[in-house]
Order: sequence, then C-alpha cells, then structure tokens
Amino acid sequence: MSMHNHLAELERRHKALEREIETEKLHLSTDDLRLVEMKRKKLLLKDQIQKLRTHGDLPTLH
Repeated sequence: MSMHNHLAELERRHKALEREIETEKLHLSTDDLRLVEMKRKKLLLKDQIQKLRTHGDLPTLH
C-alpha cells in the first residue's frame, strides 16, 4: 500500500470513529467505557496520521 493510500485509509477510519463517537453521545444509554475506548482509538489514529505527514513529507489535509 502506498503512503498516500495508507494515509487516506487512516483518515477515513478517523472520520468514521468521529461520527460513531458523536452518534454514541446522543444516546441516553451511552456506555462510557466504550466511548473512552473509541476516543482512545481516534487519538491513536490521529497520532499515526500526524507521523505519516511529518515523516512522509505529505501535505496536511483537513
């Protein structure tokens, strides 16, 4: 997998987790532990994305 493809996949997963977290917050019966775990995974993805951009000389995409 090329670096661009890998970055795109990480960004896709990050956005999907972001949407899932927001949806989960809307439910009254939100599982706080699940929410914390999703946020942790999202942060790890963000860190991976930033490392690829920094070390791969790729432009920052928003």
